[in-house]
Amino acid sequence: MREQTQGGAIVFHAANRVLPADCSAAQSGKTIAFEAAVAKAVALAHTVRYREHLSLAASLGPVCAVAIHSPIALPPFDNSAMDGFAVRTSDFNGDGPWTFRVAGRVAAGDVRAHDHLDPRTALRIFTGAPVPAGFDAVVMQEQCERSSDMVTVFERPRRGRHVRLAGEDVGAGSELVTRGKALSARDLTLLAAVGIADVEVLRRIRIGLLSTGSELKEPGEPLAHGQIYNSNRVMLRSLLAACPWAEVVDFGIVPDSPDLLADAVERAVASCDALVTTGGVSAGEEDHMIAAALQHGARLDVLKVAMRPGKPLKVGTIQSKLFAGLPGNPNAALVAFRQIILPALRRLAGLTEVQPQWFSAVAGFTCKKRQGRTEFAPVRISGRSETGEPVLELIERGSSANLMAIALADGIALFPAEVAEITDSMPLRYEPFSN
Repeated sequence: MREQTQGGAIVFHAANRVLPADCSAAQSGKTIAFEAAVAKAVALAHTVRYREHLSLAASLGPVCAVAIHSPIALPPFDNSAMDGFAVRTSDFNGDGPWTFRVAGRVAAGDVRAHDHLDPRTALRIFTGAPVPAGFDAVVMQEQCERSSDMVTVFERPRRGRHVRLAGEDVGAGSELVTRGKALSARDLTLLAAVGIADVEVLRRIRIGLLSTGSELKEPGEPLAHGQIYNSNRVMLRSLLAACPWAEVVDFGIVPDSPDLLADAVERAVASCDALVTTGGVSAGEEDHMIAAALQHGARLDVLKVAMRPGKPLKVGTIQSKLFAGLPGNPNAALVAFRQIILPALRRLAGLTEVQPQWFSAVAGFTCKKRQGRTEFAPVRISGRSETGEPVLELIERGSSANLMAIALADGIALFPAEVAEITDSMPLRYEPFSN
């Protein structure tokens, strides 16, 4: 792994790639640390270059291609924050109360000028209306007493009272959205407020999904003895549905046939920016996914990862397209996808922030683990520590194929590779599933 600094950011570059000669070779690579696997996967993802202009209405989710700056100040003019009376603080001489003649009214959207008004005059003004030149405060209507065309003010206002000054929210030319940010509803609201009608974004990346396994059936289909339902497809599609910068191309279930898998890989590589597969990446005689990828020139950087679950993960490229071969066991596929593949897909989409957001927590349990291996375990929050951190309850760790623990969990806890035991009250990193 080589590390290089670019513009203040640390960029990891993969070391020389592994190019297995056959499927068995793909299983014999050295097991690498979890952190190295993440860095290698992210380094393989080269951000899409194609840009397009979209209207604001069509821009929720895509990644901003260039930094966006405000063409105007916001608010663009001094305006009233209250219904009341616009006054000039210089007119408040001596002791109060003070009485002014009401010389007119100003409503929101009023573009008339109110110049050359006599001293000791006030203007009836409404929320959002422009404050005329020379007037520097607004007195709330509840603090006045009006009689015909006269108004009496009982408290001397300070300069700027109840006036929203031009540019106090956004200055003209200030940066509104940074390059590499997925556009949110809040971003679009801000852009609309300064008059921007369209934005330049990166094209949504196309992610091909493929499940392999002759034993797999889709939910709703009848099961024969020895068959199981394909939960990985639903899991991955659901996770990617929360990624509005991506489009999913689903290639369905492909039986454990080298020829059929090779054909599916060829079609996926031709039409997608990345291919994510589940199953067929272990060392069994019926695990043909890697052989199918190698047939189309796959170069694999990650072969095995010192993590549990998810060790058999394969990551590389096929004809410059990102390839991720996830294990078939659902828990292993879920963890490997969230922790290693999703950061790479975020980089592919052009996002600046690619890593998952972890939170501090403490263990409310004790368990042993294998030293030298990073583990991820389903947990739920059972309370709070004295310092307010979540106390985590370990749900049955089980096997990579068990699903109930994940369904009951609030999130995943990371057990560091260097420790051999998790003890009660030990600090942990925690990623909520709602994140």
